[in-house]
Amino acid sequence: MTGLTWRRLTTAAGLWLCSSVALANTEVAQSTEVAKPDFASYTAALKAEAATKGYDAALLDAVFSSLEFHERVVSADRSQPEVVETLNTYLPKRVSEIRIRMARERYQQYLPQLEQIGQRYGVQPRFIIALWGLESSFGRFMGTYSIPSALATLAYEGRRETFFRQEFYNALDILAEGHITLENMKGSWAGAMGQSQFMPSSFMAYAQDGDGDGKKDIWTNELDVFASIANYLKNQGWDNNKTWGREVLLPANFDPSHAIQRGSLARTEWLKRWDASERSVMQWHKLGVTRLNGSALPKSEQPAALIMPDGEKGRAFLAYSNYKSLMHWNRSYYFVTSVGYLADLIVAEQG
Repeated sequence: MTGLTWRRLTTAAGLWLCSSVALANTEVAQSTEVAKPDFASYTAALKAEAATKGYDAALLDAVFSSLEFHERVVSADRSQPEVVETLNTYLPKRVSEIRIRMARERYQQYLPQLEQIGQRYGVQPRFIIALWGLESSFGRFMGTYSIPSALATLAYEGRRETFFRQEFYNALDILAEGHITLENMKGSWAGAMGQSQFMPSSFMAYAQDGDGDGKKDIWTNELDVFASIANYLKNQGWDNNKTWGREVLLPANFDPSHAIQRGSLARTEWLKRWDASERSVMQWHKLGVTRLNGSALPKSEQPAALIMPDGEKGRAFLAYSNYKSLMHWNRSYYFVTSVGYLADLIVAEQG
């Protein structure tokens, strides 16, 4: 046997041996892989875990016997549509003439109660109404999903299991405290609830009993809704002496690096970008920024950051600290700007 033939044989044997070992390892890995439980098994384990946390057995029986797996919830979570929007297309839909009219009507209808709540929490009533209108169209569209079922489905789906399991337990806490019945605990597919569209964790942190009846009902009690919205903003540093911001004109050849740089970031990183952009209104004036009508900005030392939601070719806004508070509610320039616009239009003089 020649050396060349010997090398070919040993090489072939070695390749066969390596292939056999790799195949065996794959089979072992496949045999030891744990299959995902079905939804019923998953929720049974969740119920057992909940029982160790001290929840009332009757409550757990009622909640867990009601749970349903919603395939539509999973589909919505995995394939949220990517709609190409600009502020010019977004605002007319969110701040429509119908919504403006309804906001003004609700503002006048509840003004005495709103003024009391506004004074208690230090939040202007027009912003309470604007958030109410944009979140649920003044309580008309809150979602029809059972919150426990939606949250259990999302936890089981697994993309953000830890987050949604905790939200599920927060929902159990809300039910245990008697703020809402299981039958009426409805909301969106993502678990946002009531007329203010709070996640259960936001409910636990910020929901208020606006009328003193001992319950925090953001589904059917408007006073609780108003107080809860106001309390949320108060806890995010809302300043009752300031507005949200203003649209401005930028001079030719303006350096866009002065604006908050766009991009999806964690809130702590976004706040650093806010700080890097923030200057006094007078400093923005010196950089050539003017009111929308071209007149000079106020001679004010109030700090403001520059926001350009659509980049250099879009609109520009000087945003005050309350804008930052609203960005904690929903970190979307489009949403927050629509809140500001609607709040302004609620109290604007009508011709």
